[in-house]
Amino acid sequence: MAGNRGQNKNVRLSKNLSEMKFMQRRVKKDAEEELESEKQRQIDDDHWVLDLPDLISKGNRYETVDSMADCEDLVFGRMSFKGMNPVIEKVMRIMNGEEEEEEEELEEKAEGVTEEEMANRYSSLVGTIGKKFDKKRIHSQTDVDAPRKKHKKKFLKPPDE
Repeated sequence: MAGNRGQNKNVRLSKNLSEMKFMQRRVKKDAEEELESEKQRQIDDDHWVLDLPDLISKGNRYETVDSMADCEDLVFGRMSFKGMNPVIEKVMRIMNGEEEEEEEELEEKAEGVTEEEMANRYSSLVGTIGKKFDKKRIHSQTDVDAPRKKHKKKFLKPPDE
């Protein structure tokens, strides 16, 4: 009987069966669906549609931009100079490309100490620091050429007469 609901409208159910709650709910639901479809049909009939040719979309005249960097033609959003923010400077170097990195490396080499200068300075420091840790006797023997320090004069007690 459930399969024949929509097909056979002439089937009459007994009065007792049609008065049961589940049957009344079903009848009410069917009536609401039919009323809803009738309303939709009425709206479709009343709805006016203009038969105009499709307008060619010109596209959006305005462009929305989230960042001021694009408006001002800035390469970087945040900038840093002379080591104030090393993280941002590193990002700037990466975005600029390798050319500027090579230039910075050359500048660092020019400002820094060359390997030869470092070796000369290190060799002279080894002797100087080595002298510092020598014992006093060994230190005095190695500095024979160096002028001796004059000892401070101490108070001399006058002889007893």
